[in-house]
Formats: sequence, structure tokens, C-alpha cells
Amino acid sequence: MGSTFFLLTLLVLLSSSAAVESKPGASSDLVRSSCVHASYPTLCFRLSSYSGPANTPRDLAQAAVKVSMSRARWVSTFLTTRVTGKSKRERVALSDCVDQMSESMEELSKTLRELKHLRGETFGFQMSNALTWASAALTNEDTCLDGFQGVDGNVK
Repeated sequence: MGSTFFLLTLLVLLSSSAAVESKPGASSDLVRSSCVHASYPTLCFRLSSYSGPANTPRDLAQAAVKVSMSRARWVSTFLTTRVTGKSKRERVALSDCVDQMSESMEELSKTLRELKHLRGETFGFQMSNALTWASAALTNEDTCLDGFQGVDGNVK
């Protein structure tokens, strides 16, 4: 969940910044300065190793979306393997969560496509779309967690 919050933070930063020219060392400086302000800075730094070089806020936002998609895919796969031997209530919660993760991946995929094709004349509209889709992905993750309220056992 922290990675998606980090993603939203990056998208907000991107939406308020103009195109930034790349400078030597800018990649690590950009990641460092962005992670310092994240809600989970340690997680941000740890996940940033998956991003590759990020020389602009756009690069960093795209990397964050890719990491979030990867984590959602991992969670979905992990939960699918946990259904065996669970109560009906636990199986339903797990199945619903897998569905929510799938929807999150779709929303994040739309976000990434939008970020890859930003244009000056439609930048505001495109960023609004990207923020909406990323927010929907975060909502899906929260809905997944909500499905486990009242579930006993070790599924939580």
C-alpha cells in the first residue's frame, strides 16, 4: 500500500512541475529528494532500486507506476496460492482481493500509458486522468483490505 501512496505523491509532484532537463547525477538526487518527502521514505528508497535511472519527475512517476504494478501482480499471485484449506469466508475475501488487485493493475496500466504520452496542450487533462486512475488503484487496494475485516484465522 505504501508504494501506491508513493506513486500518488510522485504524480502530484509531476503534475505541478514543468519538464526538467537531465543533469549528471540527477537520477539519484531526484529519487533522494522525492523519497525524503514520501510517507514511507525507507520503503521509497528500497523500491527505487527497481526503477532504473529516473532523470525527470516523469521518469520517476513512470517507475513508481511500474513498481506498483509489479507489487499488485505479486500480491494477486500470492493470494491465489493461499485459498486452499481456508474457510468459505476466507476464500471469498481472498478471491475478492485478487479481483481488486486485477482492477488495480488495469488502472495502473492506464496511468502508465497516459504518463508515457504527456503533451503540453493536454498536460492538465492527462495528469487528471493519471491521478484518477492511480487513486482508483489505491481505493481497490483499500477495498481488498476491508474485505478481511471480521475474518478470523491466519489469512489476515
